[in-house]
Formats: sequence, structure tokens, C-alpha cells
Amino acid sequence: MLFAVTMDVALPHDLDPGVRADLIAREKSYCQDLQREGVWPHIWRRAGQYANLSVFDAPDNDRLHEILWNLPLFPYMTIEVTPLAAHPSALAG
Repeated sequence: MLFAVTMDVALPHDLDPGVRADLIAREKSYCQDLQREGVWPHIWRRAGQYANLSVFDAPDNDRLHEILWNLPLFPYMTIEVTPLAAHPSALAG
């Protein structure tokens, strides 16, 4: 199943710089591992925001929940999930 997921990040301004750097590094590593596995096939920065729009390919809602829950930045995110279905007018099947 494909899911469109928007993630808005709101790190506390007083977060220790070392903790911040560690969180961001772990997030990047986790994200790139999922991309290599084909689970996170698309990620785009939302211009001018600390946010992204991503597409995930997960077998079901439970697996997607697990993936999102394990994001190192998850405690600092507002996430919106939209399940996707094929559109009959799309050129690509």
C-alpha cells in the first residue's frame, strides 16, 4: 500500500545542540536505510519549512505505524497520513 505522509518537525529551541545533532544524524540514517529498502521511495522538502512530504510503501497500516513510530524525530513531529489508491487517469500504471 502507498501512503502520502506529511511530517512537520518542531524541535525545541532550547534542545541541547549535541542531542539535536544526534537526533538529526539518526533520523537521516534511518530514512536512508528505508529508502534503500524501497519502503520510503519518495521524500521532498516542503519549501521554507522544517517539514517534508513523503511516500511510503508499506503492506498495511500497522507496518506504517511501526515505521513512523521508530523515527528518531517522531516525538517532535506532527504527522498526517493519507492512504493512496491508483487513479484511472494516470499514465503510469
